[in-house]
This record gives sequence, structure tokens and C-alpha cells, in this order.
Amino acid sequence: MIRTTIVGLGKMGLSHLAILRMHPDLNVVGVCDSTGYVRDVLAKYTGVDCYDDFDRMLTQTNAEAVVVAVPSKLHAPMVEKALTRGMHVFCEKPFVLDVKDGERLVALAERERVVTQVGYHNRFIGAFQEAARIVASGGLGRVHHVRVEAYGPVVLRAKGSTWRGVKAEGGGALYDYACHAIDLTNFVVGEVPRSVDGVVRHSIFSRDVDDEVYCTLRYAGGASGQLCVNWSDESFRKMSTKISVWGTNGRVVADRQECQIYLRDVHPSLPDITKGWTIRYTTDLTEEVWYYLRGEEYSAQIDYFANSIKMGRLDGENSFRSALDCDRVVEMITGVGLTSRPEQVAQPSVNGSQRRSFRSWIGARVKSLAASRNS
Repeated sequence: MIRTTIVGLGKMGLSHLAILRMHPDLNVVGVCDSTGYVRDVLAKYTGVDCYDDFDRMLTQTNAEAVVVAVPSKLHAPMVEKALTRGMHVFCEKPFVLDVKDGERLVALAERERVVTQVGYHNRFIGAFQEAARIVASGGLGRVHHVRVEAYGPVVLRAKGSTWRGVKAEGGGALYDYACHAIDLTNFVVGEVPRSVDGVVRHSIFSRDVDDEVYCTLRYAGGASGQLCVNWSDESFRKMSTKISVWGTNGRVVADRQECQIYLRDVHPSLPDITKGWTIRYTTDLTEEVWYYLRGEEYSAQIDYFANSIKMGRLDGENSFRSALDCDRVVEMITGVGLTSRPEQVAQPSVNGSQRRSFRSWIGARVKSLAASRNS
């Protein structure tokens, strides 16, 4: 079993801990948090070794992997400590708040040849995977526009906030909500925006960060996109994310519940999709997981991380390099960096094409699920 630790036991950290402890290939040998009563309760009722010092936990547990679920400003220093020890790292989103930190950590991880993954769980939702498969197939024709939206009821009044609402610690809606939407767009479209413009950033209730963000995305091939994010929208019970992609031969729209596909004409690369509307539901596109908590995607991403370690898969889905693409787009939106991306030198893959291998896996899984439901 893979000796695994976790640092940060907030809402996501506790969720990760529950999933980690139930995984058949992971052995949780240590947890770390600054809150004494959380450590006391866990030690009493689970028997897991608890620490208040990250360095001491890494030294005494001799762990192979760590899950980092601390406030965003602490990601870079803690991830760096783990990487220098040759540990595999799963880091919650956003990867980093400073692109320069991300570039340094990507280089370090690749020198150490360890598995890295960031918690962009939308890539493990069946409806979004189906949308990515449809776009990658070429069945929509030439893609000319994409729109991604993320709304939710996080900040609904002017009052004291958590670390997420502090610019230097969490980054507000841009880093907490928009990064999910940007990564989802990169995943489904299969391309990172070259530039952004028309940026609108508003603080509705927060004092230090943005509560809503809107902008236009520009792609190298001429396609355009829209990003719409608002975490002060009380009309939503919880975070809601939706992506729409238009092509010359149709359109695909996906959210957590379903994937809607419209084709003007049938396409040979999509023999399972007819002309007109086809609707596929997440329940039909999702494999069962060994342990369910909050959604299959949360368990699926941890399982993918564990399998990457077992397989030595160093360029898997949601790697640090992939997450850095998202952080670069965020930097363009803030205006801290360039308003357009310089040409990126293609990086040699370790185990073949990341995008092609994951798309092949999605396609095979969709066929398998369809066959099992028809049998």
C-alpha cells in the first residue's frame, strides 16, 4: 500500500481524508492540521497519527505521497517541501497564486520524476468527459465559440470572511470559482486561450477580492470564448458550472447533470450520435466508485492519483503542468502578467500524449458503459 499523508483538515481536507482511508491501495500514516481539537478528535476516534508540524509529519511517517488541502497561499511552500523529499503530491486547487512559483514547482516535480495532480474534479464528471469526447472527435466541425459559467452562493452579505475572501490568501471568486471554469474550458476545448480582453471584475460584498468576473477569451485559431463567474448568486443552492461549445456542425452543452449534443448532420467520428438533439445523463456516463462522498468525481480523482503512482504515470490528467495553464489564464485576467500568452515550447511527454491517452480512456469507458446498460 502507498504510505500517504494529508495536511489541512478543513471541509475539503476532511472529505479527502475519508476517501483516502477507504481506498484499498492507500494507507494514511499521518494527518496534519493547526487546530488542536480536530487533531484530538481524529486521534481519539480513528487512531491515525496526528501532527501540528508539517515537516515533522513528513520526517516521522516516511510517507510516499501527500495531499495538500491548506489555504491557497500555503500551497507553494508545502508542495515544494514534499517534492524535495521525492514525494508524489496531490494539491487542492488553485495550484498556486503566483505563476513563477508554479513554474518552479513544475520543473522540480519533473526533475524528481514524481506524480503530481491538482484537484480539478470537473474532469472526472461523466457529462463533462462526454463533452470533451464530442469536441475532440471533430464531430462539431470547426469550433468557433465557447462559454463557461460558474455561479454559487458563497458570499451573500458584507461581513467578515474566511481566508478565501482575502486577496493574499485565497484570491476570491477568481481563484476559488473561476479557476474551476477555466480548467474545465481547457479540458473540453483542448486548447488554452492565447489572450483575454474585456475583463470585468466586481466586488459585490467582499472588501478585498472580486465576487464576480467576466471576460472574453481569445484562441490562436480565431475562436472566442466567454467566462462568466459569480459566487454571490443566491439563486443557486450550491456551485453550478456549465459549459457550451459551438461548432460549424453543431453544439454541445454540459453541466453536472447532463450533456446535450446537437448535430446538424451525422458525423463518422460519432456513430453513436444521431442528427438533431441527443441527451446523455451523468448517471449513464459515470462508473460506480468504491466509496461515495459528495459525488463520484471526488473519489474518482483520488483513485486516478493512486493509480498514477502505481503505474508510474508522470503526465496524467490534472498534472501540475496542466494546472499551471489555468494559473496563467488567471494571471492574464488579473493583469499582473501579460494580456496574451507567449508561444509555449512543446514539452516532451513522459508516457506519450496526455490528452490522447485520457480521451482514449474516456471513449473506451463510454462504449463499455453503453454495452453494459444494453446487455
